[in-house]
Amino acid sequence: MIPVAILAGGVARRLGPITATTPKSLVEVAGEPFISHQLRLLRREKVTRVVLCVGHLGAAIQAFVGNGQAFGLDVSYSVEGKRLLGTGGALRRALPLLGDAFMVLYGDSYLDIAFSPVLQAFRSSGMGALMTVFRNEDQWDTSNVIFDGSRVLLHDKRARNPDMHHIDYGLGIFKSEIFTGRADGDVFDLSELYGALAATGQLAGYEVEQRFYEIGSPSGLADFDAFLRKR
Repeated sequence: MIPVAILAGGVARRLGPITATTPKSLVEVAGEPFISHQLRLLRREKVTRVVLCVGHLGAAIQAFVGNGQAFGLDVSYSVEGKRLLGTGGALRRALPLLGDAFMVLYGDSYLDIAFSPVLQAFRSSGMGALMTVFRNEDQWDTSNVIFDGSRVLLHDKRARNPDMHHIDYGLGIFKSEIFTGRADGDVFDLSELYGALAATGQLAGYEVEQRFYEIGSPSGLADFDAFLRKR
């Protein structure tokens, strides 16, 4: 399995005071820090190497996860520093640790799916990037993707389109060459890169059927906590 980058550097303002002193990745869910659940899922899916992209309160994440041995993983860190680079900029900074191709997921997402078929779809597509999508119909969040069954034709978080029935599920795959032209230190959002790739027909898509869970909002946190306790 190729390496996985986790974007865990955000400030998490929607969670309010709870993340003033605790990074979102360490927020407790069902009795454990969220990242514990996330890393165990990656190990289940045969991932062995993880790069954590950290920023806000990142030292606390490093202290808890360490080298990843407790989770059966090899974990390293890419640190944004005082100037937050956005999700795209953070990923660009981590490229030297990731190699030619890698998966990426958000630090507040729990994606209970099989990863191997996603990787196979990426390799079969012949494209430099792939986005997993879920037919959302605005149910769990605002749909932001037009998907034709094999490619993402449009991705835009701001401009609504009536043909947007899917949403960015939260797991992507990239060849590092896709970031050519972006310098270390550039500030940009990953959604900008996805949007540009889709607009030029360079973004493969893979549809999943299992809903996503997220802890980026109080309602999402409560929902995921209930899911884990019930399971």
